[in-house]
Amino acid sequence: MTVPSDIEIAHASKLLPIGEIAAKAGIPEEALIPYGKTKAKVDLNFMKSLEDRPDGKLVLVTATTPTPAGEGKTTTTIGLTQALAKMGHSAMICLREPSLGPCFGVKGGAAGGGYSQVLPMEDINLHFTGDIHAVTTAHNLLSALLDNHLQQGNDLGIDPRQVVFRRVMDMNERALRHIVLGLGGKGNGIPRESGFDISVSSEVMAILCLSKDLADLKERLGRIVVAYTREGKTVTAHDLKAEGAMAALLREALNPNLVQTIEHVPAFVHGGPFANIAHGTNSLMATKMALKLSDIAVVEAGFASDLGGEKFMDIACRYGGFHPQAVVLVTTVRALKMHGGVAKAELKEENRTALAKGFGNLDAHLENLSQFGVPVVVALNRFPTDTEGELEDVLAHVRGRGHEAALSEVWEKGGEGGLELAEKVLGSMKKANGYHPLYELGLPLKEKIEKIATHVYGAEGVDYIDSASAFLEDLEKRGYGSLPVCMAKTQMSLSDDPGKIGRPKGWRLLVREVRLSAGAGFVVPICGTIMTMPGLPKRPAAESIDVDDQGRITGLF
Repeated sequence: MTVPSDIEIAHASKLLPIGEIAAKAGIPEEALIPYGKTKAKVDLNFMKSLEDRPDGKLVLVTATTPTPAGEGKTTTTIGLTQALAKMGHSAMICLREPSLGPCFGVKGGAAGGGYSQVLPMEDINLHFTGDIHAVTTAHNLLSALLDNHLQQGNDLGIDPRQVVFRRVMDMNERALRHIVLGLGGKGNGIPRESGFDISVSSEVMAILCLSKDLADLKERLGRIVVAYTREGKTVTAHDLKAEGAMAALLREALNPNLVQTIEHVPAFVHGGPFANIAHGTNSLMATKMALKLSDIAVVEAGFASDLGGEKFMDIACRYGGFHPQAVVLVTTVRALKMHGGVAKAELKEENRTALAKGFGNLDAHLENLSQFGVPVVVALNRFPTDTEGELEDVLAHVRGRGHEAALSEVWEKGGEGGLELAEKVLGSMKKANGYHPLYELGLPLKEKIEKIATHVYGAEGVDYIDSASAFLEDLEKRGYGSLPVCMAKTQMSLSDDPGKIGRPKGWRLLVREVRLSAGAGFVVPICGTIMTMPGLPKRPAAESIDVDDQGRITGLF
């Protein structure tokens, strides 16, 4: 029997008109801004009519450390929400928008899989409603205004050697990581070193996702620090009179995007910050709206608990005023065997010894999440090659550590395959919940970094490149010491070394650079060798993507 691909399943699915999905969610027609028949934006002004409604329950979905075998976190998020809806609960999903870089690079699409997808998956994975393009344009407008200011006399006294605002594009392009601008002569700009980051790592993207309304968006944009003067004073987007035009470009992008799952459950897909180099959660406004419109809102944080999970608890919950009632930790037999030392090509073979060795990674993530005071349920995402013995080993291990666990079969069965998981999640919501962040904002920046490094990553301590240490001290003096920290670190390991699998011991975190995101409201320590502009792999996913004469896309998985 041939198993259909994700895109074949998506093509065979019948979508409802987006107006029907909106009506199911309680969104009136006048609040809907259609983008074709099956996707729409929801006017933020609609939130004013919801202010007196009580919030629903909030569930966070995160995962163990990613591996090339895949964990299915987005698929599980969608399947769980479909299961809750199947049980008669009013439920909504909040996901991030996929970046084009990973779609054409190594990851492929990011709209779930099998019978747990958000649709239309091709639109969501490609250009969608243009939000990421708007972020890219607004960001690069600020870059253009900055370089134009230098060219036109530099009234602010900006030191060209201390321009810290780089350009962005939504594609993996290692050749643009480090560049020199302005080499075309006197009329073509001031020569200086710079570079490109990927759009979803832009502070503008973080600001879009953390803003509560248009006024807040504009105020945050104005706070972006773009450079320093020769005397060491900060130069902001407001100093360049840029925030008004930037907000005009982002006005429509601020409205949450509404789509549907295969089983017609309403879903917000809005904002796209990476969790390894940004805060990694969909927009606060989409989550706030989902909490007002549903009994249960399910939110996915990027990558694993050490990245998206921690940042959701310490950054998104702080700025959004959220109090999650439960956390779902997604893992697989395949991933845990890889963390136990099994090569990807050998994952089909039963290996319970390696599986047990990989439990160290699972335990680290369980301990990470338990620190926030929220009940944790493990979702064991089933793959066809998993043996009954391996599955039972994982479930028994989790239960032995005092946590609930459930087998998830949502790829194959949709919501039906997530009913057991949904029951466990609903049960966990009845337990005592004492959510709290990991650290207090009043701690010095280095102490916040150290707390994350030692309590979440398992490091023995933190080392700093001299310039990074000096910049942290400077930020404290400038009044930025009370901001949360948003760590930029590899997603492939609990450590800062992507080659260290499992649960690394006896290592120290290296902070090699620090960036300030004053508008977003956090400080970004860049650790190890993580890049803010990814590169393409040897065989990019783009090589397999095509479109036929009827416009049907293939290869986008």
